[in-house]
Amino acid sequence: MRMESIEQVYRAYFTDVYRYCLRLTGDASKAEELTSTAFFKAMQKLDSFRGECEVRVWLCQIAKNLWLSERKKDRTAPMPDDLLSPEPSPEYAAIRRDDAARAAKAVHALSEPYKEVFLLRVYGEMPFEQIGALFQKTANWARVTFHRARIRVKTELEETDK
Repeated sequence: MRMESIEQVYRAYFTDVYRYCLRLTGDASKAEELTSTAFFKAMQKLDSFRGECEVRVWLCQIAKNLWLSERKKDRTAPMPDDLLSPEPSPEYAAIRRDDAARAAKAVHALSEPYKEVFLLRVYGEMPFEQIGALFQKTANWARVTFHRARIRVKTELEETDK
């Protein structure tokens, strides 16, 4: 890619990647840092982009991988749900963290495209029309894929509750 096209990619996808990062981190400054790092990594890895998915999906995947790497380094970091709603008691907070960790594990165990669709919808807050377009599919395809992913996560959580 030439420099103009890198700038165009940045302008075209910055907002979407930032929103996705904001949903992952729950913090505006961390989301900005994560977004910047994701674009920097993408520029370094332009040669490895095979075009099997849309650029936006590729960028969000880079951001997600960076975020997961950071979370592995800092095991005390709260899940996004913990950032959004303070808990009434330490016991309840511990249960919620455990549930969030199990849910994250179940989501990341999903196969593609279920995992990516689920993450784009839940963390990226993308509409089904946009998700479908990312995969060059219809909005209905995105809805069905999301629904199936949600069922798989729910089933996994119910099985671990037993």
